[in-house]
Amino acid sequence: MTLFTSLLDEVYACTRCTENLPYEPKPILQIDPQAKILIVGQAPGRKAHEAGIPFDDASGDRLRDWVGISREQFYDPKCVAILPMGFCFPGTGKSGDLPPRPECAPAWRDRLLSHLQDIELTLVIGQYAQNYHLHDKRSSLTETVCAWKTYWPKIVPLPHPSPRNNIWLNRNPWFQAELLPKLRQRVSEVLDR
Repeated sequence: MTLFTSLLDEVYACTRCTENLPYEPKPILQIDPQAKILIVGQAPGRKAHEAGIPFDDASGDRLRDWVGISREQFYDPKCVAILPMGFCFPGTGKSGDLPPRPECAPAWRDRLLSHLQDIELTLVIGQYAQNYHLHDKRSSLTETVCAWKTYWPKIVPLPHPSPRNNIWLNRNPWFQAELLPKLRQRVSEVLDR
């Protein structure tokens, strides 16, 4: 058994936050040391929890459209690693899913990331992921996404692709007009190597 396989076994057996979850722990992630693209989200939603597949919902459909790749490529761990800030569904609050559990990232993130030596592009989705992965804190998610050229071409900050963000997308037409064409081109370049 390799160190990587052993680490994954530990992750999938994790029960660190059992008492704080609405369901049994069910870590949901996708990773292979050969991955070229890393997607960092918040935490799996209820539908992903039920299916056991990250972004297996309308958010995933939109995200795949944003990056311009097929479902098959998206779910090929040798192409795309998906490591949310929290690996288990945290439950639902008044305005959507609860934040990722704080126990997860300190326990697993650096150990898993150390196995991803071939990453050429990291998509950082949402405030919790951006706070962890981007070292220059900005006042809002919108300000961070507006500054995408600052991080280009290695990192791209994105809003969450949830249908709940339609208002944000309508208020920020530059996102679809300017950023998404560049993002699709970059993803194609990375995966075609």
